[in-house]
Amino acid sequence: AEEWAIASNITIGAFRAPRSNFIGGAEQSFLDEVAEAAGKDPIEFRLDLLKRAQNNPVGENNDYDPARYAGVLELAREKSGWGQEQPNIHRGVAAYFCHNSYVAHVLDLTIEKGKPRIERACCAIDCGIVINPDAAANMAEGAIVDGIGNAFFGAMTFKEGVPEKNNFNNYRMIRIGEAPKAIDVHFVQNDIDPTGMGEPPFPPIFGAVANALYKVTGRRSYDQPFLGDKQVLG
Repeated sequence: AEEWAIASNITIGAFRAPRSNFIGGAEQSFLDEVAEAAGKDPIEFRLDLLKRAQNNPVGENNDYDPARYAGVLELAREKSGWGQEQPNIHRGVAAYFCHNSYVAHVLDLTIEKGKPRIERACCAIDCGIVINPDAAANMAEGAIVDGIGNAFFGAMTFKEGVPEKNNFNNYRMIRIGEAPKAIDVHFVQNDIDPTGMGEPPFPPIFGAVANALYKVTGRRSYDQPFLGDKQVLG
């Protein structure tokens, strides 16, 4: 891997799930490409990798538990009815570990008047003991809607180092009518100490959206936002 340090005079600040937000999306969309090249189901491919990580760990002091990671994928597969194909429903999956919690998403994407819409989001989370289920589910729902909006529309542009978009009239965000009609949030039940909840559902959304879009367009999405106000079909 390579990295570059680039000097910038642009003032920056925190964005939901710092660092994990773009890493999770890139990783999970790439994993779907690899799964396709291997001729495997996207969820089975991920579970196979996690099984290998559990049986033959690489390095020491890894910060994630492959069994818990696999657990959210299995729960999302079960609750979403993965593998039960429906007409005009295009599905994308992604899972990610960050802020000491594990999250998997399955998104159902449809096309309305040439534009994509996430019809349903099924989310599985392992954040340890869930002290307040309603509040935890609310945080997941907010992260899902926020993530879909940013994946589709979020674009900050600059001119001579100055942001061109400085208010909601010119910074495109998701609208109420564009949010999923159904968001199902499921928690893994265990007795492990509570961990992060507000951030972890956000990063894998980008990968799940990109993977669902691929099912429609046959094109991989590498540049975010994936849409803006463009049409995908027609």
